[in-house]
Formats: sequence, structure tokens, C-alpha cells
Amino acid sequence: MNYIVDDKRKLKPPPEWRSDIDFVLIREDEVLTRIDEIATQLQNEYEGRDLMIVALLSGTILFLADLVRRLNLPLRIDFLGISSYGNETVSTGIKITKELKLELNGRDVLILDDILDTGNTINLTINKIANLRPKSIKTCVLLDKPARRKINIKADYTGFEIPDYFVVGYGLDFAERFRNLPFIGVLKKELYQQQIN
Repeated sequence: MNYIVDDKRKLKPPPEWRSDIDFVLIREDEVLTRIDEIATQLQNEYEGRDLMIVALLSGTILFLADLVRRLNLPLRIDFLGISSYGNETVSTGIKITKELKLELNGRDVLILDDILDTGNTINLTINKIANLRPKSIKTCVLLDKPARRKINIKADYTGFEIPDYFVVGYGLDFAERFRNLPFIGVLKKELYQQQIN
């Protein structure tokens, strides 16, 4: 089940973030509750099986940490560095910045990403991993932004479906800032408007 975030709910950010964050889209407690639910789904699906998680750097760091602490499964974790934005707000093309180290042949693989928007990154990752002959491939994203989709692709596990906002926090960044926010917030337009014009 997808949790669709209400477009009209705009919560005030904490005072220390009000100069940068327009409003809070998803509170910290809501993020953690939803991760509990995803962990339960994964636990049920992969019970008694080894699971290989391939986390896409760097936006998944908090999501990965909170998710794996809730899983009582034999896990292996590897990281794939994929960059499509750099310090921009519009994709400048996808490049791989870190390769996988572990063997995926014959393994159940779960690709973990922070946000699914155009679909280009997750599609490239699925194709790359499929060439390594895993037993299965599934995808899990914290956020899904279907309004920006360019490739017809859906994640197997989704935290929240969100409107087309520029979001930061809980691992998501703008120019490598704001990853440490414990909530998902909408960045003020004036902070990134110059790059759009």
C-alpha cells in the first residue's frame, strides 16, 4: 500500500530551519512508523532467506540505517554510487561514482533508493544488477514522485507518494546540504531558483 501525502498539509518547520525550509511535508515520527511497516513487509517476504541490499549513495544513508536495524534477517549490504544531479536541481546525466564489491549471482537483491522520480536511476540500476544474474530483484524507495516519471516503472515497496516538490531531509540533499534533517521538508524556492532560470 502507498501512503499518499496530502498536498494541502503544510506543517511549520522547527525554528532553526525556517530560513531554508518552506514547510514540513512528512514528520520524523511518520517516516519512522512507515519504515517499521516496510520492515515488517520485508521480514515476511524474505523470512529464512539471505537478502542482499544494494543501497544507492548517498541519499539512502538514513533510510538504510533505520530499515536494517528493524530486520531480523541474514543480510549483506553493498553500495552503488550513482549521481544524476551533482549540485544541480535538474538531472545532468547519470554517472556511476562507486561500483559494487560483493557477488550478486544467485542472490535475492533489494535495491534501496531515497526517491523515485523520473525512473532513470532505478531503471539503470535494475539493468546493471540484472546483468550480474541475481536470483531476484526488487526495489524499495522511501519517496515516490510520479508526476516526474519519464519511464514507466514502479517500486515494489514505497514509503510515501509525494507531490512534485523539491524535498530535502532524511538523507535527501540540495548541494550536499540538509541530509541531516530528521523530517522530509520542502526547500524554499529562492534557494534553488537561480539554477532553474
